[in-house]
Amino acid sequence: MGRLARSYALFVASLRVLRAHKGLAWFTVLAGVAGLFVAGAFLTPAFFLSHVEISDHGRLTAGSWVLLAAFYLVSAFVTIFFNAGLISQADVALRGGSPAVGAGLAAAANRWPALLGWAGISATVSLVLRTIEERLGFLGSIVSGLVGLAWRLTTFLVLPVVMLEGTGVKAGVRRSVELFRRTWGENVAGGAGIGLIGFLLSLAGYAVLLLAGFLLGGTATLFVCLGLAIVWSVLVAVFTTTLSGIYQTALYRYAADGTVPGEFASVDFAVAFRAR
Repeated sequence: MGRLARSYALFVASLRVLRAHKGLAWFTVLAGVAGLFVAGAFLTPAFFLSHVEISDHGRLTAGSWVLLAAFYLVSAFVTIFFNAGLISQADVALRGGSPAVGAGLAAAANRWPALLGWAGISATVSLVLRTIEERLGFLGSIVSGLVGLAWRLTTFLVLPVVMLEGTGVKAGVRRSVELFRRTWGENVAGGAGIGLIGFLLSLAGYAVLLLAGFLLGGTATLFVCLGLAIVWSVLVAVFTTTLSGIYQTALYRYAADGTVPGEFASVDFAVAFRAR
């Protein structure tokens, strides 16, 4: 089985789990809604404060930077919190149980100190990479992209470790790196497959809806089609993010104890993720 075929097989296996437990998508929806509230709560005052500061002083002052830093931290925590809830219930589903949104939120709430710590680290890394990209231009984009990719690969299993093993952040990062080196250092075929399919779905939706807008004619029709295309992109994002959480959990189970959940039985994990 080639890499593209394995990527597709991993996508299909994740899709089977989601079809059987559609409620898992609510974690992604709630994360998006909470993220909008966080953005409104922090970016609105930051905008007005920055406008005044730039008008008066020509540059941002400490107040705006504090608000922006707080926004990065809180938004990262919100995303991580709901992803943690998704992982906890995806694990329940993969073990044949009945996942529930309330149970997932409670599980994430019980681990909030570790999740907050991981949010702080994630937000800091994101800010550092963005700073490198902005200050070094094209070279910074390359360095930031490579370092960011390495960071995402080696910390891919931090959340499953923290949630399912009950470790702290430091131990979770060490454990994630250990699992990465042990069992699937060659590539992350499933993640790439899900990302590619999500991109193609979004592209197809935009192409069909915008083409329909141009063919039907009229400014109002074009704007309606554009709005529908945006809604389609949001739905695709919910779909692929939920699938990624399911896949991440299944991969953790294989990497940690060598078990392959039933929905993934048709995929040869040992081939898809060769040990280094």
